[in-house]
Amino acid sequence: MTVPQPIPVFCLAGPTGCGKTEAALALAEALNGEVVNADSRQVYADFPLITAQPSPEERARCPHHLYGFLETSRKISAGRWADMALAAAKDIHARGRLPLLVGGTGLYFQSLLRGIAEIPPVDADISNRLTARLDAEGAPALHAELARRDPEYAARIHPNDRQRVVRALEVLEGTGKTFSWWHANAMPAPRCAGPLACFMPSLDALAPRLARRIDLMLEAGALDEARAALRRCDDPAAPGWSGIGCAELLAHLRGRLSLEECKALWFKNTRAYAKRQLTWFRARPEAAPCVPGDIPALLALAAASLA
Repeated sequence: MTVPQPIPVFCLAGPTGCGKTEAALALAEALNGEVVNADSRQVYADFPLITAQPSPEERARCPHHLYGFLETSRKISAGRWADMALAAAKDIHARGRLPLLVGGTGLYFQSLLRGIAEIPPVDADISNRLTARLDAEGAPALHAELARRDPEYAARIHPNDRQRVVRALEVLEGTGKTFSWWHANAMPAPRCAGPLACFMPSLDALAPRLARRIDLMLEAGALDEARAALRRCDDPAAPGWSGIGCAELLAHLRGRLSLEECKALWFKNTRAYAKRQLTWFRARPEAAPCVPGDIPALLALAAASLA
C-alpha cells in the first residue's frame, strides 16, 4: 500500500506563557501561513481567557483553526486531535498556504510528526473500574501509582489530570505495556513533516511573566468567564475543568480557596507545568531550540527546512 506523502508544516512549540502567539502571527504574515492550535487546553470554548487563546484581534490577522470548539463536558484524545489537525493542514496546504502548528502539548506534535501509537481498544470494565477508583481516591493517588509503574509518562502529566492518568493506567492494565512503551514502539508513518521550533526560556526568566499573565487574565474577566462556564457545566469532573487555571478558579467559586489562595495555587501549578513542558521538549532530538521572540531565527529555520 502506498504511504501518503507527509504534509509540509512548520511547528512552533514551547512552555505556556513564552510568547508563541505573537511569534505565530509574525510567522503567518511572513510565510503566508495559517495557525492550527496544538494545545490541549485551548480547544475548550468556555475558557478563551483562562487558556490564553488568541484574541479576536489576533485571529483577524490570519486564519486560525481548532481553537475553542469543544464543550467543557467533552474530552478529546491526541488521536482525534491529530485527525482534525491533519484535515486542517491538508486544506491549508491545498490552498497554497503553510500550516503553522502552534502550542504546548508535546504529544500533539508527536502524533503528526512521528505518528501516534496504535493502541488496541481497552475493555470497558477496566476503564469503569479505574474511573470509580479515581472518584473514590482522587487523581493524585492514581498518579502516584502511575509514577511507580510508568515513571516516564507520569513525569509528563499533572497529578490532577484525571483523563490522562486514567488513560495511562487503563492502557497498562489492558495491554500489559506502558504508555511510554507504546509511544516508543508502535508508531505508524508520520503524517506531517517540518521543523519543530521550540522556545526554551529559563524557568526563572519565565516565572515573572507567568505571574503577571494570571493578573492580566483576572483583570480581563477570567473569574466571570469561569462563573459563566460553571452555569453551563457544573460537573467538577468534566474534562474542561481539569485545566490549570480552570481547576483553581472552580475551587475558588465553590468556596474552597480564597482568591489569593487561588492565584497562588494557579501560579504554582502553571510554573510546574511549564517545567514539565520544558523537560519534555528538551528531550526531543528533533526539537530546534529557539530564543523566544527571535523571528529572524525562526524564518531562517523555515527557509532551510521547507525549501
